[in-house]
Amino acid sequence: MLMRGGTSKGAYFLAGDLPADPAARDALLLRVMGSPDERQIDGLGGAHPLTSKVAVVSPSADPRADVDYLFLQVAVDKPEVSDRQNCGNILAGIGPFAVERGLVPAGEERTSVRIRMVNSGDHATATFPTPGGRVDYTGDAEIPGVPGTAAPVVIEFPAGAGRLLPTGNVRDEIDGVPVTCVDNGMPTVLIAASSLKVTGYESPKDLEEDVALADRLREIRLAAGRLMGLGDVADTTVPKLTLLTPPRAGGAVTTRTFIPVRCHTSIGVLGAASVAAGLRIEGGVGAELAQLPAEGDRVRIEHPTGFLDLESSLGTGSDGLPSARRTAVVRTARKIFDGTVFPRSTETAPIPAATPGGPR
Repeated sequence: MLMRGGTSKGAYFLAGDLPADPAARDALLLRVMGSPDERQIDGLGGAHPLTSKVAVVSPSADPRADVDYLFLQVAVDKPEVSDRQNCGNILAGIGPFAVERGLVPAGEERTSVRIRMVNSGDHATATFPTPGGRVDYTGDAEIPGVPGTAAPVVIEFPAGAGRLLPTGNVRDEIDGVPVTCVDNGMPTVLIAASSLKVTGYESPKDLEEDVALADRLREIRLAAGRLMGLGDVADTTVPKLTLLTPPRAGGAVTTRTFIPVRCHTSIGVLGAASVAAGLRIEGGVGAELAQLPAEGDRVRIEHPTGFLDLESSLGTGSDGLPSARRTAVVRTARKIFDGTVFPRSTETAPIPAATPGGPR
């Protein structure tokens, strides 16, 4: 099933419909998506990381979850498939897909699906309308970056077991640049745009064409990966790097996020959850730039094509450091088509590179 989830698009599969061997599975998915090819002209991929994604869904053995969701990022121009990160946008389609495929029975009005994100072991609950026991994708919820409106999918994340501040510090310094390393579902490095000699209001295209900026970001990401306990991240897409600057449209902050080289045309859900939490950390890089509301948990994150609203609140962990207490977001999803995909012949398919790392 091809679905739009949030501001991404991907192919959703039942795990039982794919090879059990990860190498064989990844080789098949490369052929399905049309990689490696910068246009992905011979497959389902849309020639951009945001449209070259895969969800693998199965019943969960975890008593806290109904289904397991494995996210796979299929590289566009390289024969690589990575399981090193979650995707909160594709997550928006997991509940509806689970109901469509009969993994979870639909309620008469609304259905909640408990999801275990295999990549990280984190959990989320997605709630969406199912009038008459059928998924309804129509509605009046609007999210920037997606034309029109659709039914709301409310995704709530419980407080994670991991540390919100993976380095144990509110602020670190990498190559002379102050950063705050946060993980509220997505390992993310918060950086003031001004510290890298950019405004943070540039278009994604202009930022991507800044060679000097790309070099600085690469060095910061590699160093941050080690500080955050992720090891060598040279061949992975985490941690994300998010440049912060004061808001211009009534939100809390303006962002530009790198994944890891391409500049996101919006912002990922889990990345935004990490940003929202980071803005509330006293002494952090984001706190001095953000304009947070005087009351309530609502945080509006501005991005290149609009904004993303989240509910985010913090508490204090047993180590005395800030910890995430609650995170929720409203997204939308839509079924685009349901059918059979015919992958490229194995005779012309390249051998995939090994999937970097395993589920963490």
